[in-house]
Amino acid sequence: MRNDTRLSVRRLVQRSRLEVLPTASIEAAVRASVPTDVTITVTASPAKGMAATVDLTERLIGHGYRVVPHLAARMIVDRGDLDRLVATLVGLGVDDVFCPAGDADPPAGSYLGSVALLEDLSALGSPFARVGVTGYPEAHPSISDDVTIQSMWDKRRHATYIVSNLCFDPKTLARWVERMRARGIELPVYIGMPGPVERAKLLAMATKIGVGQSMRFLKTHAHSFARIAAPGGYDPQKFVSSIAAVATKPGADIAGLHLFTFNQVAETESWRQGLLTRSRASA
Repeated sequence: MRNDTRLSVRRLVQRSRLEVLPTASIEAAVRASVPTDVTITVTASPAKGMAATVDLTERLIGHGYRVVPHLAARMIVDRGDLDRLVATLVGLGVDDVFCPAGDADPPAGSYLGSVALLEDLSALGSPFARVGVTGYPEAHPSISDDVTIQSMWDKRRHATYIVSNLCFDPKTLARWVERMRARGIELPVYIGMPGPVERAKLLAMATKIGVGQSMRFLKTHAHSFARIAAPGGYDPQKFVSSIAAVATKPGADIAGLHLFTFNQVAETESWRQGLLTRSRASA
């Protein structure tokens, strides 16, 4: 591995964010396994509602973590509901939110996607210093490529960074980053990826999310899930090394890793720390 790639691996791993689902046991798992200098992002589950996301965010902040709650557009009723959520999160000291469309079907109210919610956040005075949005390196299973491209262009005026959806092909990711930069989208990108996820635990976690959402997750990520589950089909360390090589290219502006833990936080953080140690030893 080239020296600049090794340095890139270390930088990406140091700037990792860990995504967790708001379940009853996750607070204790995070406290037991993850140091407080690691950023935690908290998803929004249609089965549990936005209140679960806000509650876990508050508790983790109380333990000293920097927390990024998800504001899932399709789970928020209207501008008034958003205003109340914003006031609560600002009161907790939150300065970074992630704004996906979300999987609620039907939507809870008037927000059908994230663009309208982002516009309302701007109208509220841009209360958060950092606002993340989703990017799709591969074709979205239910949205045409033209729509995702236009949506990314619309979002760029309101967002400060992008988190890529699951993709296991570094070449596809590299082409996607190049296409975005060529179109004038200059927001930094966090590469979304799972760590060493076990198939049985992933299935168990999908069940906890809720039957309807679980079916949507498995349907919309069938190819990705197959790559995770197949023996030898996905090696997170090799994936990071490939992404690190992409990140050394001028103008790539890959900010770090967004690790989908599926609440396997002990395993994910142990893997992350091990990779960080190895990157330092090989420098």
